[in-house]
Order: sequence, then structure tokens, then C-alpha cells
Amino acid sequence: MLPTKASVIIVGGGPCGLMLANELGRRGISAVLVDEKSTTGFNPQANATQARTMEHYRRLGFADEIRGLGLPNDFPTDIAYFTRYAKYELARFKLPSAHDAKIKIHNLSGSWSAAELPHRISQKYVEVVLRAHAEKLPGISINYGWRMTGFRDLGTSVQVDVECVGNGQRQTLEADYMVAADGPRSATREHLGFHYTGETGIVRDFMGGRMYAIYARAPEFYRMVHHAPAWMNVCFNSERRAFMAAVDGKGEFAFHTQLKPGEAEQELTEDDARNMFQAGVGAPVPVEILSRCSWTAGHSLVVDHFRKGRVFLGGDAAHLFTPAGGLGYNTAVEDAVNLGWKLASVIKGCASPKLLDSYEAERRPLAVRNTGYAKKFADSLGLFKPVAEIEDDTPAGAAARSTAGIYFEAHGKAEFNIPGVTFGGRYDHSTAIVYDGSSPPPDASDVYSPTASPGGRPPHLWLSAERSLYDEFGFEWTLLDLGVNNPDATGTRDIYGGQGLDVKVVHAPQARDLYEANFALIRPDQVVAWRGNSREEAALALGQILGTTH
Repeated sequence: MLPTKASVIIVGGGPCGLMLANELGRRGISAVLVDEKSTTGFNPQANATQARTMEHYRRLGFADEIRGLGLPNDFPTDIAYFTRYAKYELARFKLPSAHDAKIKIHNLSGSWSAAELPHRISQKYVEVVLRAHAEKLPGISINYGWRMTGFRDLGTSVQVDVECVGNGQRQTLEADYMVAADGPRSATREHLGFHYTGETGIVRDFMGGRMYAIYARAPEFYRMVHHAPAWMNVCFNSERRAFMAAVDGKGEFAFHTQLKPGEAEQELTEDDARNMFQAGVGAPVPVEILSRCSWTAGHSLVVDHFRKGRVFLGGDAAHLFTPAGGLGYNTAVEDAVNLGWKLASVIKGCASPKLLDSYEAERRPLAVRNTGYAKKFADSLGLFKPVAEIEDDTPAGAAARSTAGIYFEAHGKAEFNIPGVTFGGRYDHSTAIVYDGSSPPPDASDVYSPTASPGGRPPHLWLSAERSLYDEFGFEWTLLDLGVNNPDATGTRDIYGGQGLDVKVVHAPQARDLYEANFALIRPDQVVAWRGNSREEAALALGQILGTTH
């Protein structure tokens, strides 16, 4: 039997749902999560955890655990482009291994001044970590093998009907709120009458239309392919285009290829899948097919609403990406981060229910922005077509490969060096931000200009060799005291007048020039909420955001 009552019912046990369970459980909010799958994902799915997501994992205390999983510690996370993996290499965008990333991050500045660098890891590994940590939290109940069959918003609570997939047992659960992260075919979205908006059905030579995903084990790959290993491998020829992520660095791969006219997905056999993989390799490498399925590329979709009453949408239920730039899973995680503290604040009585209106106001524009970036990257990759002679051992073939190499060198940098996309998302025009009239820098994919203009990510600073300014932030609210004459400022304070809302005050005068103010108020999701020149102003700003008085 599942717990019949909780503060929040979460439908969907992917990254969004599991992250939300962690955010709520850390704040003492009870939640029941259901997912009709038998367990966390088997297929690799998303393969890139962006730096901002890693900063959130650091905030929760398990970034190092995640960075230790997936590829071997010394495996290069390069993006490499080939005619076929065992044939000609066209271009390579080099990126550090997990080991090197932990060292390199301490010496970076400007656009890449951060507490964490990206990590290349299959979603299947991430989900295991998120689940394990959620299950340790009091009041959190994680239940795979249970499907949501219906729900009713009663105005003061939500009733959710669930059914055990294995034996048909049924229960009705009740909660203050329901959050649906139940994927692109979301039954919740359909029941609410919400619709995706944006573009779909985009046709490209590659990354548009029906794709075929093959989870393969081929340990002989690294012996038969003599190029240096890479995390992401793209093959570019007129017969079989594909991209392939290394899953474990030992011989497991997530291989994705475009289905060609005449390749009916329902008729494809395991031998067909094996032949597809070997065509991409360009050599008869022995391969075991672990799983295979089809999916559709060419989406850049965002739902028209993220909330109705006490029911919220997040993750793929709210936005659907073509997986260029690795933005879908990371956007889903930030949905949970954004919503988690707001739900907890309202449930605990620390904030007005109006605070929840800011979830859609903040996350929907970010989803539109991020799907737009992903579409741009997919267009760049998919609309560039190979010429017939690209694989020929002739002067014309060499010239074609040179041209393609120049193009892919620029494309790789554009798609995978994206600090602006990663760090530059902002919550402008939100009621959960107190603006100061400053203008943020222009939004650009490849450049991030640190700014404390309220509504964006706080500027980062290393306080010592291993200690990030972000490590000093409280799990809830943080008030940065940036003045030089207050050495005893650090500590937990009730700046808000006895309402049980403690704010961690951090004295950090070395960050004064970055923040351009004497004080800055940092939200629980590590977003600058306000900046100014007195604690009294900070308290007023906090009250304005929470929609309460003191």
C-alpha cells in the first residue's frame, strides 16, 4: 500500500520527478512519487549534464558522486566527427575528462567561472543516484510500477487515482498539490486540455523525422577503431548518418540514426539494427543489441500552460526538445529546482500561494528559449549535407573532407561550448524577483557575462582552492553581506521579523565588485532575487517576493 496522504503527489520518475522529490524531502515536505515503469531507465537517453545542473547537484551534496559515474575518470569527453567511425576523422572538439574537469574548473574565469563544469554521463546513471538520495529522505515514498489513472482537483486538495501495474491493485491518494512529469505523452497534459506550441515535423537530412535508437555493446570497438576515443561520435556520409554517445567508455554505446525511406520501424529486426550500427562504424565490429526503439526528431515544443489550479507540469510533459546541445534533461531538472522551494514555502505557510504563479512565468519563457537554442543546433547539424565524394580516396574526396572538417569544427564549438545557454537563463518580469532597473547583458549561446542584475544566476567566485562562494549559500535563502567592515556578519539570521524564515547571512566582501552592491539576496534555487544597500531593504524585498507581511 502507498501512503494515502502527502503534501505532493509526483507523477513520473524521470530526472524531473526524482529531482523534485529530493528538493521537497530536503525541506521536510512529504511526497509520493509514482511511475508505471518497473524501475529507473535502462536505456541511456540523455547523455550530457550541463554545468548549471551539476551546480545544483553540488548544492544537494552529490555532484562528486555523479561525476564518478559513467565514463572512466580519464576518458576524454571530446566530440568527434567522422565519415564513419573506423574511417576518416573530420574534426574534433576537445573537452576534459572528469578528472581534468575537477582540476580545470578552479582556474577558469569569465564565461566559465563556475563551481562545476559539465559532466558527460548517461541519464540512466543519474536517475539511480537521484532515486537513492530521495529514498533516504523522511516523508518521501518512491514507487515504480504504479500508474496514475486519473485525478481530480478539489480546490483545496488533489485526489489522484493510482494502479499497481503488476497486480491491478488500486488506491486513491490525496495531496495538497500534484506535479506531473509524465513525459511527452503526458496523460495529465491531455486531461488538462493543454497543448504543445512551437514547431514540429521539421524535415532535415539528419535530426529531423523518425530516428532509430540502438543501445549496443561492442567491446571490440576500441580495438578495431584506431582513432582516439571520444564521448560523442558523429558519422557523416551519404549512406548512414548517426550520432553515438559512449555510455561506459568500455564498449557500450547509445547509437542514433535517421531512418531512411523504406525503413519501416515496425519491420526492423535485430539484424537490421546490427547492420545499422556496423554501417556507422564502417567495419564489421561484433555488436550485441541491448535494446532498440524509434523516436521522432524535429521537435521544439513548449506547452501553452504549466499549471492549472493545484496541478503543475514539468519536464517533457511541458517541453519537448530535439536533443541537440543536451538541453531537454537539464531544463527538466531546473523545472524541479524552481518549483520545489516554492511549493515548500507555500505548504509551510512561509509564502502566499501567489508565489506559485511565478513557476509558469519563469519556466515557460526559459523553455521557449532553450528549445530555440536546441533547434538552432539541430539545424546546423542536420541541414549540412554530405557530398557524394566525401568518402572517396581521391583529391576530390580529400577536399570534401577538409570542407566538412572546417564546418564541423565550428559547429562542435557552437553546440558544446555554450556557457551562455547554460548560465545565462534569466527570470525577467517575474513577481519572484525584485528588479533594480539594471539591464542584463545580451543573451548569447557562447558567451556568459556574470552579472548580479536580479533575475539571473549569481556571479561565481572561488573563496579558496576548494571552496566556492556557492558552497557558502544556505539551502534556503542567503543574504550576501558584501561590505568590508562587518567581519562578524556570517551566520543564520531572522531578517524577516519572526516568521520562522531563517536566512543565512554570508559575509563576502571579496565579491563586492562582482555584485556591485552592499547586499544581495539569493533565492533557494541560487538566483539573485534582489540587490541593494541595507538589510532593511532585503527584508522588504523578501516579503514582496513571498507575498506576505511582517
